[in-house]
Amino acid sequence: MKLIHTLIFVFVAISIFAQERNDIIQQRIEFISEQLESESIDLTNLIEQLNFYYDEPININTTNGLDLEDLGLLTDVQINDLILHRKVFGKFISIYELQSLKYWDLETIYLMLPFISVDERLDNLHINFKDAIKDGKFELFLRYQPGIQQKSGYRDVPDSIVESSNKYYYGNADRYYTRFRYSYRTNISIGFTAEKDPGEQFFKGAQKQGFDFYSFHAFYRGGKYLKSFALGDYQIQLGQGLNLWSSYAFGKSSDILTMKRNPIALKPYTSVDESRFFRGAAINLAYKKLDLLLFSSFKTIDASAVQDSTIDDLEFVSTINLSGLHRTNSEISRMDNLKEFISGASLNYRNEYVKIGVQGIYQTYDKPLNLNLRPYNQFYFNGQSLLSLSSNYNIVYKNINLFGEVSYSLNESHSGLAMLHGALVSIDTRLSLGLLFRDYDERYQTFYNAGFSEGSRTQNENGLYAGLKFKVNKSWSINAYTDIFEFPWLKYGVDAPSKGHEFLIQPIYKPSRDFQIYMRFRQQLRQRNGNFEDEVITRIEDVVQRNYRLNISKKIDKYISLKSRVEVVNITRDSREKENGILFTQDISFKPKSFPVDLTLRYALFDTDSYDTRIYTYENNALYVFSIPAYYYQGSRAYVLMRYSFLRSADLWIRYGFFLYNNRNEIGSGSELISGNKRTDLTVQLRISF
Repeated sequence: MKLIHTLIFVFVAISIFAQERNDIIQQRIEFISEQLESESIDLTNLIEQLNFYYDEPININTTNGLDLEDLGLLTDVQINDLILHRKVFGKFISIYELQSLKYWDLETIYLMLPFISVDERLDNLHINFKDAIKDGKFELFLRYQPGIQQKSGYRDVPDSIVESSNKYYYGNADRYYTRFRYSYRTNISIGFTAEKDPGEQFFKGAQKQGFDFYSFHAFYRGGKYLKSFALGDYQIQLGQGLNLWSSYAFGKSSDILTMKRNPIALKPYTSVDESRFFRGAAINLAYKKLDLLLFSSFKTIDASAVQDSTIDDLEFVSTINLSGLHRTNSEISRMDNLKEFISGASLNYRNEYVKIGVQGIYQTYDKPLNLNLRPYNQFYFNGQSLLSLSSNYNIVYKNINLFGEVSYSLNESHSGLAMLHGALVSIDTRLSLGLLFRDYDERYQTFYNAGFSEGSRTQNENGLYAGLKFKVNKSWSINAYTDIFEFPWLKYGVDAPSKGHEFLIQPIYKPSRDFQIYMRFRQQLRQRNGNFEDEVITRIEDVVQRNYRLNISKKIDKYISLKSRVEVVNITRDSREKENGILFTQDISFKPKSFPVDLTLRYALFDTDSYDTRIYTYENNALYVFSIPAYYYQGSRAYVLMRYSFLRSADLWIRYGFFLYNNRNEIGSGSELISGNKRTDLTVQLRISF
């Protein structure tokens, strides 16, 4: 019987190496997009991470667990299980020995197979110039995304009108992107990225230097004492994201593993988000079980500067703009008006079972921030400098992983405390439980954070989250969570303290590797200002949103895959009539191994009563292009994505898609207004690697 199980595993393992990495990457992106519900997110660093370990699998005979943490697909209990097995029984002889690990089920092994290997050779910690040139990888990306339908802001009007108005854009409607990067394994990365957004000028006007945004980095990851070093643009992740986390992070999803942050202390920045990064230098040093991260950053930020007429030469900032757009007079006038300086240190101790860290971050600006105060924002950051101190821990004991962070912020006007404590428990390979408590004071203030939360800020929130993953049998599993939260102070659009809850259950039927059905029910209750007529005082009301989803994935053969999805949403609140929405999508993927062209197609139908019942869903696009549009109103959506690989070192992506609305004669508003019922998008991208 054991021989039969082994043979089955061997057969599945061989087939799993042939699966596309896009399946796993798409799943991780969907996790983030469902939480952020945003069309403009850049997850380049996340995809690079998975792509790298796909091309350079982790050697499970030499790993110390850090790279497995970087991958973000395993719990700390599972990582410790692997390392302890290696210590007790010696090195792995084959990948099939993973079946003997106590907390690794077949589903986990299948998930990890593309990213791990068994190798007797020791990793070479020493880098010489010859190897770096010989085995290094060069990549060049060129991307063009034209604006097809004319929007109101691009109308041909006299220069005098453009110069005196904020309704019209100076530049054309096209987006340009280029990126060059040299990398050698995880040890060296050098590159630059440049982007021009639609509406921005190119080599003239406010952008005489060409692209509106440039990013450069030089990154080195070393060995025993010098763990890593970054010069230029970089990102830092610490603890559980309360004090400092300069990239996007997972939140609530159908997978309870995303409740916990797995920080990568220092990594190069290669995205085009113009706000969530640092610019300067950082170094991570190590000695035995200690490591010390030191960093300093200086960059400019867009802000509205105001002159104080009562005091000579005193300037302050009333708002900060993080969009990175410089298209109109008002946007250009805010460009680079504020100088930001941040420096910090993080000291960490680590052994097999315990990780403890302490951090101190100081940031200051050349002008004070003086917000136009409203009741909801009176505890937001005001002033010129901010100090934040934090401590985090991660403990693994047998099948239990305890983790958390406590952070304290202090500036001229307010001080506040934020804390998070969680536990992940692996009962066995079939059942995992998660529990997380957070308490973020309304006076707590840090700029670069990504703590687990219901709101968009790591501030003004208390909550208790509980989730589970249960493998019922070979074919059936259930993921579920519930989250109860409250906001002790006011929020934007909520003129009183409020509370809410969220509940999700997702049964999954997967009888084989080629076929899966899952159903999902999610209910969210949030409180918002009511819209009751003839009421002098605004009172808050419960807004209940329910989402129902049925998703079917089927692999027809080695080359053709189908995915069908139906999602229904309804929103109920006392002050309005019930609103509904429905979305149906059908995806077809054709990816032959011996043919140089891959094709992905989608056709979708949608019908929602309003923008409030919009439904976000992930769309395939060219590598490092992220498309997570909102489907709303009534109409259809279609796109086709082609990837052509040629000359062994080049890839060309072309994607054409459109929205066709049935009940709209205009799309968008203001400067983004399109006359007509069609919105088209086109992406052309070339990658040359050698």
